Amino acid sequence: MTDHPQPSTVRVFVALAPPDDAKDELAGALRSAYEHHPHLRWNRIEDWHITLAFLGELPVAAVPILRPVLARLAASRPPLRLGLRGGGHFDERLLWSGIEGDLEELHLLADEVGKVVRACGTAFPERPLRPHLTLARARRGQQAGILSAAAGLADFVGRPWQAERLHLVGSNIGRGPGVIRYRDIEAWRFGRGI
Repeated sequence: MTDHPQPSTVRVFVALAPPDDAKDELAGALRSAYEHHPHLRWNRIEDWHITLAFLGELPVAAVPILRPVLARLAASRPPLRLGLRGGGHFDERLLWSGIEGDLEELHLLADEVGKVVRACGTAFPERPLRPHLTLARARRGQQAGILSAAAGLADFVGRPWQAERLHLVGSNIGRGPGVIRYRDIEAWRFGRGI
């Protein structure tokens, strides 16, 4: 039996996650795309999320420092009312569903996440927030599936839902072949005392 050393870094981001029934509703709207475009690299439904801040590859020791500040931030904010709507693509390679609802508050939350993370000494690239839920990726030369699936979502309007928690998420991306998997490192309820 071979011991696998634990990595010294982890790929981390801060996100919101739609509730299961909202994800199931969108998955139902994607049924035809799943059938017609099995060659796309579909994200697992349990991994669907809305990224607020991609922190990148961090030393494992940096993660515990983020927990209390993110917990305080979540406790100081009310839940957001959001919904999934339509579909689109980035560069004909990435399929997404759009986000609607409290977008101004979503942008403010993303800004606050960035400020508290940087105040902990964690530097990460600043990117403008483009609220979306990533659904699938295309390999080079297979972009037609992305365009078709995006067109199939044009009229999709999901029911509104409330984002109840702020999630600190780790991923195994870049850790070898296979499906990208995400796991909650921790999640905190909005608008509750800590």
